[in-house]
Amino acid sequence: MNKDFKIFAAPLQGYTESPWRVAHNTVFGGVDTYYTPFVRMEKGGLRNKDRKDVAPVADDNIHIVPQIIASESDEFRFLADYIVSLGYNEIDLNMGCPFPLIVNRRKGSGMLPHTGRIEAVLDAMASYSNIKFSVKMRLGMDSADDWRSVLPLINDSCISRVTLHPRIGKQQYKGTVDMDSFKAFYEQCSKPLVYNGDLMSVDGIRKIQENFPLLEGVMIGRGLLADGSMASAFKSGIALTEEQLYRKTKELHAMMFRHYSIAIEGGEAQLLQKMKTLWEYWLPDMDKKKRKAILKASKLDIYLRAVEGI
Repeated sequence: MNKDFKIFAAPLQGYTESPWRVAHNTVFGGVDTYYTPFVRMEKGGLRNKDRKDVAPVADDNIHIVPQIIASESDEFRFLADYIVSLGYNEIDLNMGCPFPLIVNRRKGSGMLPHTGRIEAVLDAMASYSNIKFSVKMRLGMDSADDWRSVLPLINDSCISRVTLHPRIGKQQYKGTVDMDSFKAFYEQCSKPLVYNGDLMSVDGIRKIQENFPLLEGVMIGRGLLADGSMASAFKSGIALTEEQLYRKTKELHAMMFRHYSIAIEGGEAQLLQKMKTLWEYWLPDMDKKKRKAILKASKLDIYLRAVEGI
């Protein structure tokens, strides 16, 4: 079994932006690497929100890997050059996003059936001699066998890590993960491999580690948002009490609230909307009445009292 088994924090658009990454690392810790939501080209350039999100953080204790999404070599180079200009030496390519707006442009998991595009982007990677590249992918778009054409290209490439979510893009997040296909991929992948998908508990992480002892680690998304202590509890073997988890989640919230109070333009309504969105995943076992009070709050002072009440 890999003694250096790592925990990676998955990127979720709208949830794991820089304020969450910094706050989580400070309050909970336990994560080896945080991946950013993907940076993409839009109207020939970069979105301001993406520029802000990948701006380097002045904290040596947090390891960030920017993620980009591209399906053509020129587009890939434009994004990679920008990330490199910020001083990063690692970049992740998203070949897993299942959302139709992305897939219809042959990006994310929509790229998987098009091996010619993948090969061109992998060739472009090879020209960056001092940059480590990784890829996050699914089994396929419409078929769970798409990976069989993609994996040989990855095995022969400069890719340094593969993260696999064993669903197809068409499923989005519905249905179950395909562990038989993951096992087949695991047996044929010559690169360091990370498992991602439906990890909601420390026991779930341990089961994956036991069943696939050569994995480099696991990537956790929704589970880490629901329970910020998952990574640290796995590493320490010590679970937080419910009271401790709620207290630390309120600390996380307080750090993020301070940031967004300054960063968000547009007034109270926009700030309130942003903060309430975060509770879609946080503390799913919370008392329903208390959650409803948070989500129904129409003013900041009411919202803050509701949060304090948990």
